[in-house]
Amino acid sequence: MATPLSVAEARERLCADARARFNKRAASRQTVPLAQACGRVLAQDVVAEVDVPPAANSAMDGYALAAADACAGAVLSVSQRIAAGGVPQPLIAGTCARILTGAELPPGADTVIIQENCERSGDQVTLKQAAQRGDNIRPQGQDIATGSVVLTAGQRLRAQDVALLASIGCAEVAVRPLLKVAVLATGDELVEPGQPLGAGQIYNSNRYLLAAMLGELGVEVVYLPAVADTLKATTEALRQAASSADIVVSTGGVSVGDADYIKPAVASLGALDIWKIALKPGKPLAFGRVGNTPFFGLPGNPVSAFVTFVLLLEPYVQILQGVEPAALEIYQRPARFNRVKAGRRDEYLRGRMTDAGVVLHPQQSSGALSSVNWADCLVWLKAGETVSTGEPVHVLPLRQWRSAQA
Repeated sequence: MATPLSVAEARERLCADARARFNKRAASRQTVPLAQACGRVLAQDVVAEVDVPPAANSAMDGYALAAADACAGAVLSVSQRIAAGGVPQPLIAGTCARILTGAELPPGADTVIIQENCERSGDQVTLKQAAQRGDNIRPQGQDIATGSVVLTAGQRLRAQDVALLASIGCAEVAVRPLLKVAVLATGDELVEPGQPLGAGQIYNSNRYLLAAMLGELGVEVVYLPAVADTLKATTEALRQAASSADIVVSTGGVSVGDADYIKPAVASLGALDIWKIALKPGKPLAFGRVGNTPFFGLPGNPVSAFVTFVLLLEPYVQILQGVEPAALEIYQRPARFNRVKAGRRDEYLRGRMTDAGVVLHPQQSSGALSSVNWADCLVWLKAGETVSTGEPVHVLPLRQWRSAQA
């Protein structure tokens, strides 16, 4: 019997497979309007074709003038008024221009003195204090210079990235095609929310868990109905899923029980490359291919499905999207729980960080979905590790640790 892979070994193998697949499709791209770009992955670098700001402008409401005239006590005539969006006229020597925030600086002016430091009477302004050349001015190209790389290929576009693209005049952007992921859950016991439960039945929470997590990664989810516990139904569902998606993800049916048909079904349609991980919860994780479509078989217990998604499926999806996943953030925090002895597998317990350290949810069953809802971190105990209260433990924050950068 093959020795289960460690999480690090499995992650390395999965990422290598994803990179090889991505390299075959790296040239694929599509152009989308900027309004539809948030969450998509850039397919090429974006280079600025304009300066931002396009011309020097005022950072404050005040008066634009030449630095040589900006002496305390100086009295200057106001020769023009410039608002944002207005076209300034060259500044008459020895005068100043009333200027509002964001307005373009007139030729001949190199300083803005704020209105609080001025006293105006009619068309004349007395400067109450001196100003220096460049005061309160945003120079041309201060934020972005023409020819600079604004965003790089492989970056997932956030709201602020979209705004940055708009600021340089981009109306559309080249992105990677949307990745399609088919999600199916196996089990005669599964019932869709909203339907009455019969004896021995449970609601199909895994479908919604996986679809929501995939949605956060910006993929297109292909939904399939729950699959009955027969080899024929499982095989047909996998075949259908592989024909409509770039990745197939299932939950349940990956153990060795009488009603677990994922392993023989995948083997008949393609190949199974990974079967067991030295991980608790989540040991029976399957990875292979259905035809040539990559396949992930996650455990049916919801906590196991969540943990294996975070540790193993998420980086695979990111790489196929063209995003290089960030390394897992691992910190050390004092344990605020009694002795916990890990078994022969690494354990990932649901925890919550406090000022005093990390505490555990009282229910660590792989079926306790409420523990995932409560937790803000996973506490990683290595195989055989024993921890006493106050000792440091490894902690993985359960925030969205995905990097925007390649």
